[in-house]
Amino acid sequence: MALSSARRALQPLLSCTPTRVTRHARAIPTPPRVASCLRKSCFSISAVTNEESKPGGEQPKPGREETKPDRVPSFGNVPPLYKGHYFGPEVEPEVSEPEPEEPSTDESTKSRPAKVAAGANRLIKSFLFGTEESRKEQEVLERSYSTQLMRGKYVHEIAFHEVKPECSPKYVNLISEIYPQIAADPLNKVHLVGSWRCVVGDLDTFVTIWEYNGYSGFHETYYRIHSDHKFIDYLGKVRPLLRSRHTNLMQEFSFWGGTAAPRDLGGIFELRTYDLQPGRLLEWETSWQKGIECRRQVMEPVGAWFTQLGSLNTVHHLWQFADLEHRKLSREKCWELPGWADTVHDTVKLINKMDAKILVALPFSPLKVSCFPQICVPL
Repeated sequence: MALSSARRALQPLLSCTPTRVTRHARAIPTPPRVASCLRKSCFSISAVTNEESKPGGEQPKPGREETKPDRVPSFGNVPPLYKGHYFGPEVEPEVSEPEPEEPSTDESTKSRPAKVAAGANRLIKSFLFGTEESRKEQEVLERSYSTQLMRGKYVHEIAFHEVKPECSPKYVNLISEIYPQIAADPLNKVHLVGSWRCVVGDLDTFVTIWEYNGYSGFHETYYRIHSDHKFIDYLGKVRPLLRSRHTNLMQEFSFWGGTAAPRDLGGIFELRTYDLQPGRLLEWETSWQKGIECRRQVMEPVGAWFTQLGSLNTVHHLWQFADLEHRKLSREKCWELPGWADTVHDTVKLINKMDAKILVALPFSPLKVSCFPQICVPL
């Protein structure tokens, strides 16, 4: 009864302006019980009135509709740019007419005070700024380590996929289909170096190395494949199979001479990883280069890289052996060759951590096994 009377009392107030609401409210007697009902009724009536004022319930404001993205951001959202976008069109330098040279003065005609002043000036410049030879040496030392160490224009990507143990067969089937398609597309500026499964080390880990035509080739390829519905479908299928993913972008060492071309090598591969102390990469490379020829005499090299993006100050080496016994004999032979012991002594003090994985190639890998009996490891 009190609620209905309160609503009747509030009916004229709802059509009034705020100033009139105050006058009407003061004129209404408000016993404690009625006041409580009034407060409850005000909230309920105003809520109903607001809902009725919006036909069909609350409507979103135009232009403010929330859209859920179909997929997470990727390189498919970042179109590649070309060199002209950064530096503008290349312009040929203007060739100006040579200015007429002033007649040269014979050194013998210079007065002795002038000679002394010129010599003193050269001495002061040499003392303050260094000689021309020392400045050139300093410029060489100040270059980026990567500029001195890297070979050619290629960028390599090494990808580590840690797979759930029970999902390894399904994972291999998925990448066996999509990886060759990516490598075979002529519009992709990439080719597949190799793909392996780890059998000693981090088990159920798969390693893949790609070679791109520079950073522009990496970006263009990633943009294309992340815009392809086939690759997007592959990502949706492969992600539930993984425990983690990690990639590094690398450059080849200049002394290596290039990553091995697609071919059939021996039975197993060894991926050695060195975590170096920051700032010691150039020193490590200098020492390692002296002893690398020792290992070439008894081992089959595949590739050597240092990271530029991802896990920095990291070096990866890939070697091939017939089997683990062949690896053991080859490493023992290295210690008999001159120079190898010095290389180990000079490089070990520059390393924070080392890791060695034994890999077997997957069937579609360009670098694979066929010359020697394979190590049969069930998936």
